Amino acid sequence: MYLVSKIEDTVRIPPSRFEEPLEEVAVEILNESYVGKIDKKLGLMVTVKEIEEIGIGKVIMGDGAAYHDVVFTALSFKPELHEVVEGEVIEIMEFGAFIRIGPMDGLVHVSQVTDDYINYDGKRGALIGKESKKSLEEGNRVRARIVALSIKGKSSKETKIGLTMRQPGLGRVEWIQEEKDKKNKKTKKTEEKK
Repeated sequence: MYLVSKIEDTVRIPPSRFEEPLEEVAVEILNESYVGKIDKKLGLMVTVKEIEEIGIGKVIMGDGAAYHDVVFTALSFKPELHEVVEGEVIEIMEFGAFIRIGPMDGLVHVSQVTDDYINYDGKRGALIGKESKKSLEEGNRVRARIVALSIKGKSSKETKIGLTMRQPGLGRVEWIQEEKDKKNKKTKKTEEKK
């Protein structure tokens, strides 16, 4: 889930940038220090949106820079346990599929793709259901549920997100649509018999 948060901090403006617009420089410096970092409460920082307040600069002896207290809004991505997410398959491996969900990646283990037994086709780079013949390949759009979450470290590379697609309404987008169409046909047949 994406969150917009209000954050207070102090930004250091180097003397070489004093002639540039203060707010633009502050946003740039804040983006450099925040974007891509993980905060346990806020999640992965995506961008600094805007500065709401900027205080008068203070100069510290021995450092020619100006330090400004700022209040700004930032956009972050924080996955939640049991949240249903949509994403794109970015890589298929023998053990599962990596799914890009927003700015992070999650893993759907082969046991969590479908209720069917799954075979790995290395030539095609696909996971294929033995009986259903459903296939999952790079570039497919999917809907999954977060079933395991470990937000550790300071970057998204250290975060682990476990996903499942073995529940109703989850899976490859085309599979979900096929299930909807089947239900609609059954409903129409039932209505026609009445």
